[in-house]
Amino acid sequence: MKTTIMKPADVKREWHLVDATDKPVGRLAVKIAKLLRGKDKPIFTPHVDMGDFVVVLNAAKVKLTGAKESQKLYKSYSLYPGGLKTKTAAMVRATNPGFLIEHAVRDMLPKNRLSRTLFKRLHVYAGAEHPHAAQQPRPLA
Repeated sequence: MKTTIMKPADVKREWHLVDATDKPVGRLAVKIAKLLRGKDKPIFTPHVDMGDFVVVLNAAKVKLTGAKESQKLYKSYSLYPGGLKTKTAAMVRATNPGFLIEHAVRDMLPKNRLSRTLFKRLHVYAGAEHPHAAQQPRPLA
């Protein structure tokens, strides 16, 4: 048996279309992170960028289970005294609905330079329309 190591030039990227309507954020983020990383491919190589492009539609209709809509907090800190800002998930959904999915996916990717490149292949849209029709994305079940 031979171990095959993929080279970046040999990677073939596909486009995937994901509908986020009434799907829990965490379960959806797991599937998206696997596609971005390329872990669904049989020739996965950890140190090579093998991921595909992912287009997420209807991010505004994603589901948060339990009482997360009012109790889950998103925090940001400006590094100045008193610079902690907190928002509930409902406030984030009202201003930037794609952030709920982006935040969950970013936390599931490894924390290194490779993940910053992978994350650029994620395209999240609040509605049902997207400008990537020419790439013919394959719907994900």
